[in-house]
Amino acid sequence: MADPAAVGTEGAPFRLDVERGKIREFARATGTADLTGIDAQDAPVSQPTFLTTALHWQTGDANPWPAVKLDQQRGLHAEQEFTFFGAPPRAGTRLEGRARISDIYTKQGRRGGEMTFAVMVTDYYDESGRLVAQAKMTGVETARPPKEDEA
Repeated sequence: MADPAAVGTEGAPFRLDVERGKIREFARATGTADLTGIDAQDAPVSQPTFLTTALHWQTGDANPWPAVKLDQQRGLHAEQEFTFFGAPPRAGTRLEGRARISDIYTKQGRRGGEMTFAVMVTDYYDESGRLVAQAKMTGVETARPPKEDEA
C-alpha cells in the first residue's frame, strides 16, 4: 500500500544531457515517420515527451519514487504531463533534474474500492539555473489486483 509519509521525499539532483542521437532514437522509437527535421539541424529541438527518458538517468538516490511503495501488482501509470517555460530543450543542452513526491491522495473507484494516487514532480533547470520544464507523473494503486476474468 502506498505510504503517505512519502510526500515531500526528494531525490538527489541528476544530470540529463540532451543529445542529438538520443533525440533521433526517441523519435524513431515513438514512430516519427519523417526524421529530416532532426537530421537537418545541428541542435534539433527535443520532442515534448522526450523528458520521459529521464528515468534512464534518474538512478539510485535521484529517484524518490520507491519511497511511495506502491504495490506493483496493483499499480498503473495513470498520467504524464509536461510543462515547458519556453521551447523544449535542444540537443546540446545540459539539464539538472530535481524530483520530489508532491502528493498522495485517494478516490473511490467506479468498480468499487479505493484507488490511491501518487504524484512525482521533476523540475528541469538549464546551466544558468533557469527552470525550463516540469514533468508530472501520476501513478495509481487499485484496491485489489485485477481478476483474470476482468478485462
